[in-house]
Amino acid sequence: MKMKFLLKFVKVARNILNRLIKGVYCQDGLVSFHNHDFMDDPFFQRAYQRGIITDHDYEWHWRVHIGLWASYSASKLDGDFVECGVNWGFLSSAIMEYLNWDSLGKTFYLLDTFYGLDERYISDEEAKAGALKRSEKRLGTGFYVNSIEPVRINFSQWQNVCIIPGPIPETLHLVKTKKIAYLHLDMNCSVPEVAAFNFFWSRLVPGAFILLDDYAYRGCQSQKLAMDAAVEAKKLKIASLPTGQGLLIKPSS
Repeated sequence: MKMKFLLKFVKVARNILNRLIKGVYCQDGLVSFHNHDFMDDPFFQRAYQRGIITDHDYEWHWRVHIGLWASYSASKLDGDFVECGVNWGFLSSAIMEYLNWDSLGKTFYLLDTFYGLDERYISDEEAKAGALKRSEKRLGTGFYVNSIEPVRINFSQWQNVCIIPGPIPETLHLVKTKKIAYLHLDMNCSVPEVAAFNFFWSRLVPGAFILLDDYAYRGCQSQKLAMDAAVEAKKLKIASLPTGQGLLIKPSS
């Protein structure tokens, strides 16, 4: 009940802000008075609409903007794309639309259980915080996909895509590429995210983009701490973004 009230309050507050101040951005936990004219870009709009074809519009515009920017930049590098934690395919299908995917000659590897979290890979801290119950609830409401078939249909318009079902880290070896230019981690769970990051690190080309969907998101502190430790072991730092994401670019040396 408290969460429903809070969401309703946020929507009301956003509508008031939009009426009072022209051009304010207020979505997905982010309020900004700064320029966000990317939302008027027809290429962005087309990509965003493609992303929500098989899902709801969660008003993730700025988060998707970051994903499109990172993927566009990564498309200039030698290497394939990998996403761990696909769900319905909101961001990855938006990216493929935006980049005219099959024209690039790259493969997009998409990994997910396609049935929510695997309890074997939930940390003790996440289990105590109710991660498994949230996963089950999201499966029940349709927020999480519970079958791979609608995902296959969603990506059927592209040829250069490889969908890999199953829990991570068990399926990581099925990604055959030796060069990765873009890695997106969105598994809502620290153990598989760290496992994927460490597994793919040596394959990430210099300048590769690593985008973490939940890094700075409210309620995802355990993921942040785990990824901080994994990245600091390589003497690097993650940029925390106001969208709730985290961003890392692999150094050239």
